[in-house]
Amino acid sequence: MTSIIDYDAGNLRSVAKALEALGEEPVVTRDRDRILGVDRVILPGVGSFGDAMEKLSRYGLTDVIREVAASGKPFLGICLGLQLLFESSDESPGVEGLGVFKGRILRIPDGAGLKIPHMGWNSLETAEGSRLFAGIPQGSFVYFVHSYYLKAEDENIVAASAEYGVRIHAAVERGNVCACQFHPEKSGDVGLKILRNFLAM
Repeated sequence: MTSIIDYDAGNLRSVAKALEALGEEPVVTRDRDRILGVDRVILPGVGSFGDAMEKLSRYGLTDVIREVAASGKPFLGICLGLQLLFESSDESPGVEGLGVFKGRILRIPDGAGLKIPHMGWNSLETAEGSRLFAGIPQGSFVYFVHSYYLKAEDENIVAASAEYGVRIHAAVERGNVCACQFHPEKSGDVGLKILRNFLAM
């Protein structure tokens, strides 16, 4: 069974529907025991970094997420859920992230012909040996909606990258913890395959 962490961040239903399409019965919850009692956990999210961290703290979820990350239980962050796993974000100066991974969330720089937020389909360059992207061809397209991007401190955790005026670390993977800046639940068959790979971990 999979828990989807509920911290009023939106986008929960579309993630749940994608999992249901794969035969999974997700539980949307912020209850600590239910989160820790399932096989795997997903942290989705849309919204601002600072607001999300405030809500995670208010609902007592920061330590729960760190506990899941350290437990060996498969964990997937999606969009804002990826960003929150890192140390800080340009979007909310002075706000500390969860610090599961080292790295910063930076604003996508302005550039000729680039619209911000970056909204739409973009191809991925995936890392060899990634479990999350097993069976997914190089150059596959996925759906992004974001104005800030990850620059991970350790390039070895980067499972996929994309180009949008700058090199974006589009997904990370280390041990049981994975995260995507893009939305697999809105990325058609490729996205469903990514979610299926996660469910098989």
